Amino acid sequence: MPRPRARRALLIRGLLALGVLAASTFTLLTVQPRLGLDLRGGTRIVLETPSEATSDATDRAMEVLRRRVDELGVAEPVLARSGDHRIVVELPGVQDPTEAIDVLGRTAQLRVQPVTGPGDVPTPDGDAIALGEVVMTGEGIKDARATPNPQGVGYAVGVDFQGDAPRAWQRVTAEAACSPPGAHGRRVAFVLDDEVVSAPQVDPSVACGTGMIGGSTRITGRFGQVEAEELALVIRSGALPVPVEVVEQRTVGPTLGAEAIEASARAAVVGVVLTGLFLVFTYRLAGLVAVLALGGYAALAYAAMLWLGATLTLPGLAGFVLAIGMAVDANVLVFERSREEYARRKRLPRSVDQGFRGALGAVADSNVTTLLAAGLLFWLATGPVKGFGVTLSIGVLASLFSALVLSRVLLRLVVPLLERRPAWSGLHSLGRVRTWLTSRGIALFRRPERWVLAAGVVLLVAVGGLVVRGLELGVEFTGGRMLEFTASSVDSGRVRAELASAGFGDAVVTTSGADGLSVRTGPIDSAAAVRLGEAVDRATGGAEQVANELIGPSLGSELRRNALVALAIAVAAQLGYLAVRFDWRLGVATVVALITDVVVLVGAFAWLGKTADAVFLAALLTVIGYSVNDSVVVFDRVRELRRTGAPAREVMSSAVLQTLPRTVNTGIGVLFVLAALLVLGDGSLADFSTALLIGLVAGTVSTAVTAAPVAILLEDRRPAGRHVPKARPV
Repeated sequence: MPRPRARRALLIRGLLALGVLAASTFTLLTVQPRLGLDLRGGTRIVLETPSEATSDATDRAMEVLRRRVDELGVAEPVLARSGDHRIVVELPGVQDPTEAIDVLGRTAQLRVQPVTGPGDVPTPDGDAIALGEVVMTGEGIKDARATPNPQGVGYAVGVDFQGDAPRAWQRVTAEAACSPPGAHGRRVAFVLDDEVVSAPQVDPSVACGTGMIGGSTRITGRFGQVEAEELALVIRSGALPVPVEVVEQRTVGPTLGAEAIEASARAAVVGVVLTGLFLVFTYRLAGLVAVLALGGYAALAYAAMLWLGATLTLPGLAGFVLAIGMAVDANVLVFERSREEYARRKRLPRSVDQGFRGALGAVADSNVTTLLAAGLLFWLATGPVKGFGVTLSIGVLASLFSALVLSRVLLRLVVPLLERRPAWSGLHSLGRVRTWLTSRGIALFRRPERWVLAAGVVLLVAVGGLVVRGLELGVEFTGGRMLEFTASSVDSGRVRAELASAGFGDAVVTTSGADGLSVRTGPIDSAAAVRLGEAVDRATGGAEQVANELIGPSLGSELRRNALVALAIAVAAQLGYLAVRFDWRLGVATVVALITDVVVLVGAFAWLGKTADAVFLAALLTVIGYSVNDSVVVFDRVRELRRTGAPAREVMSSAVLQTLPRTVNTGIGVLFVLAALLVLGDGSLADFSTALLIGLVAGTVSTAVTAAPVAILLEDRRPAGRHVPKARPV
């Protein structure tokens, strides 16, 4: 590129980077983050309407629920539709969901019925009455409120009607007024859940056949303020037009959320510091530039989440920390390419430019595969895991900007100053390991079938874990209730015995750390959950409940199905993309390695006895993206080396050896972050980190052990073209 054009391009990139960083800084200073309930504490309830319910009925049900939630007095509640038949209710700060579920789940319609005489239906005042036909439903009630009784002591309840309800009220009171005062027939009943909540008499001043005219009425009686407010709440909240079922309920204590934020923050700081030191040690001044670019990446990614209004959840927070480690990959790819260019040209500025251009294809391909996995998480997952997909997507896009724009500007400003001292740049040599490997003339794939056999042995061990131990699925996939506690003294045997005596003999008790305890049962209601908590409290001498999660059987079955669909689509999407970008042989080889990684990770969790929950699914799909990411980098080099006409075995061996520094350096960068999450995090953060660490090792190794030899065997059977030389005999 001519010098004036190069300067103009550098100026444009510099202004773009400066503008983006300035906007990010402004957003960070002015916008507050939206924390998910798992970080700030509260209850999330998912309600489901019947499959035959119309969309309009679900909308009306949500409006009724909105009024009921408002009456609970919860600050900043959130109600949202999820599909055609689900309503998500988030109640920040609510730690006891029993009352909320009771209020939200009332299924019967509010009915207004005339009293025809004495009967067997009890009333709040101890009487027993018989009811006539329904003359009005809760849809006719516009509002109800408790007010001081203007005609005496105590409180009354004022009721406002809407639609055709005023005429219906006039007709029923006109008929009731024909009965003498004190008679049963002069009463009109308000009925909810087949229970009479009030049966007031029509005032003696109302004439027979005339009724009460107007859009409102007043219910008087010996009400105290609390009684009047409760009656007004029942009447004005109305009834749901269709019944609803609680299919999911999660409650997280604020202490647990605060600890998760603190643990993630510590892990991020420690992981980034260790990664930064490693980059500076390996790439010197170029590594320092990468550290500065990572700082810009973190600011940009976090600002983007704030600007989009994304809800930050616990898995999302872990995903943000993970994406910091993955952002190292693009920088490492560029640096290794620049080292190769410098070995040929011995001109540092030109080598850096060519390094960015040469790495662009591999950077784009590897990040597209990660975006495919993140997109699947957003599309098929629910709740916090969906937030992980959003965070990962934002992180990938921000890392591209950080590496291809911000790092490039900083390097181009610094590199001209180092032409006389190229060793300071860290890009002046290929590195001792790579130089040693290439000088030895190592041939990795003389016998590719042996590599495939070794991979098969590992695969059998992993499958053995599934056969012998079985995979323990979390309540997300099986349905049931999970309660987590902290206690000063945890004896799992004593807890099991106490739970069995309380009627929870099938409960699964597990411990985490010195004071953590979790209990998993089948689907039980809130009252049973309270009894279970009391049993744990007795067994431990005092326990604090920090989380309460309920997944209905129907939702668990749906999540299992979605998980399998997500894995199938992930495999198909990666195969299709790689077949287009490379050729079908490399695509098939990558997918074989990908499936191997999935089986190894699932088998490892089976052997370790860890629970596979929704967060595990997020880790699994991330591993798929990472595994393909690593294979893409190697196969991108294969595509280049094929032009030399060398045999497939030599091409593949050279590609693996030449990209080994990138593989190792990127892996170490991610390893630091995951190790920090594993050591400093706890609970689901630790399991998430464990899954990703296993996947990181499996995904890195499988490229050389599985993908490369499978690609060679396919090439031997179906050569890419007539002019490609056959492999030399071994």
